[in-house]
Amino acid sequence: MPAHNTTTGYGAVSKALHWAIAALVLTMIPLGLVAVEWRYDTSDALATKALLFSIHKTLGVAVFFLALVRIGWMLGQPRPVPLRPERRLETALAEGVHWLLYVSLVAVPLSGWVQHAAAAGFAPIWWPFAQTLPFVPRSADVAAAAGAVHATFTKLLMAALALHVAGALKHHLVDRDGTLARMLPGRLASAATAPVPVQRRALAPVLGALVVYGLVGGAVVTLAQGGGDTDARPGVALPATPVAATSSSWIVESGELTFTVRQMGSPVTGRFARFDADIAFEETPDADGRHGFVTVAIPIASMTLGSVTEQARGPEFFDAESHPAARFAADIVAAEKGGGEGGEAGGEEGGYRAQGTLALAGAEVPVALPFTLDIVDGVATASGTVTVDRRDFGMGESYPDEATVGFSVEIGVSLTARRGGAGEGA
Repeated sequence: MPAHNTTTGYGAVSKALHWAIAALVLTMIPLGLVAVEWRYDTSDALATKALLFSIHKTLGVAVFFLALVRIGWMLGQPRPVPLRPERRLETALAEGVHWLLYVSLVAVPLSGWVQHAAAAGFAPIWWPFAQTLPFVPRSADVAAAAGAVHATFTKLLMAALALHVAGALKHHLVDRDGTLARMLPGRLASAATAPVPVQRRALAPVLGALVVYGLVGGAVVTLAQGGGDTDARPGVALPATPVAATSSSWIVESGELTFTVRQMGSPVTGRFARFDADIAFEETPDADGRHGFVTVAIPIASMTLGSVTEQARGPEFFDAESHPAARFAADIVAAEKGGGEGGEAGGEEGGYRAQGTLALAGAEVPVALPFTLDIVDGVATASGTVTVDRRDFGMGESYPDEATVGFSVEIGVSLTARRGGAGEGA
């Protein structure tokens, strides 16, 4: 069998790519549907769910690259002529469905890959493919939009696939021509009895498929971005309402509160879309060495953690129903090196420590959060991280080892605040 196409049939390369992609797609779609519905209430169930998703994602990325090869090969090859060229409308519709399918095979896995990269990827994609993509930030907004696009494009893929199969069966069972036989493995292209002109590829089906995906994708992204709570955007802290505006009070203008845990050996980052903070701070410490205090209230319902958000909010972990909010109350002191009782402000290189108690999921655990602070013209920027152990809060008791869910959780906070009250502008 020749490797290249002819005007009367498909070559070995086209057939190999066609059936390889078909086998992967027919495996990938049901795997994804099963993975979404798979329970994850135990460690073993979560491990199985992650395995299913990893296989689904890896096959999807393989389809993406094979589809690019398939399209590139197809564009450089002769196009077999239609067996019934007099049926112009049917031929045009078939060409349009083919291009819908080609675009689907690129757009569906690519949107899923973007969602994985933006969400820091629960269930890793296997080697040799990468977990991240250039120009795709770690962002809950991007992950949500890409996830909505992926789900919608998957439906378009299944519709295009159904139309493609229906057309092939019509040719084989109703028209009884050789259209399907052209693509069957091992079949040789029939010899033409007369010279057959090379068919030019029309631009209309290509443009039509791209327009369909562009309009649908744009609409889905718009709806995904507009469907959330405008007062609770991921990564933005709601301004605190201080009890009394004094020279030491600070109003939080923006910020981000995240936590990172290892799932199936890969780091996954969650975010809280809301947190309310009361902050009092002075550069000069008081007689006890304190620079002020901070109290933070965190609604658990605002938390997202990729595809396992609902599980994380459930009774096994954050238990949002019984404990709807977490609370961190701490004194602000200078870092251990420098500052402190000596009365020097700022510690080492602007270093401080919020030392207090974190109340979470019904437990109260001492936590000391080191952070850096920079104040310019009455505007403060602060950031810090601290690592806690989920077991101290009674989280994930049915996950006794770190093979599925890690013990250590890194909490990160960054914020911008403006001095309020009488001290404003000082």
